Amino acid sequence: METCDSRYLCKLAEVSTSGYYRWCAAEKHRQLREAADERDFLLLKAHFDVLRGKAGALVIKMRLERLHGIVMNHKKIRRLMRKFKLVAVIRQANPYRKMAKATQEQRTCPNLLKRRFDHGEPERVLLTDITYMHYGNGQRAYLSCVKDGATKEILAHYLSSSLKLSLVQRTLKRLLNRLDGEVHPEAIFHSDQGFHYTHPEVRSMIAKAGFNQSMSRKGNCWDNASMETFFGHM
Repeated sequence: METCDSRYLCKLAEVSTSGYYRWCAAEKHRQLREAADERDFLLLKAHFDVLRGKAGALVIKMRLERLHGIVMNHKKIRRLMRKFKLVAVIRQANPYRKMAKATQEQRTCPNLLKRRFDHGEPERVLLTDITYMHYGNGQRAYLSCVKDGATKEILAHYLSSSLKLSLVQRTLKRLLNRLDGEVHPEAIFHSDQGFHYTHPEVRSMIAKAGFNQSMSRKGNCWDNASMETFFGHM
């Protein structure tokens, strides 16, 4: 009677009888696999929690091997993370770099320096860039600086909680006040291809001051390495 009922129900469910019996026979295997998944999940979650949710499958895989000598396929780790809903926190990109990338339609300038940052004369090469710093309760401040390529001195800087265009405009005004109108006739003002430096208002301000504007090649930090080094040490 049970066989007849099973066949009738399989017909209603539109599944084969043989497939149904294979599924029943595999019940013990499924239970064992489920128990194994739960054990592995607890191990993965321990590392996930230690790293405050900032660990993906590859990071967890390396930690398992390094700390426990356990080799687990990264595909299995991803499967378990999906199954038990472990979602890694995505690191936020530097908003200044993101803004720079999104505004490439603005005009850029050729690289006049070609990594020759020191021309042997003060105020001949002026390097500039923006960095960010954390403070308070997860807050960010943005620092704009202008560095003398020869003396390595910071000639002007401006600190702001905003990435608005005024960050660079105010830095430039401080630089011009520092120079007191005495701009070297061959002065080069060098930056990356960020939003602020390609903006028409800033480009006009740089040109009116008497600077020859120069920019690093796209995505090449070495073209402004002297400025990057300062931020790195700071």
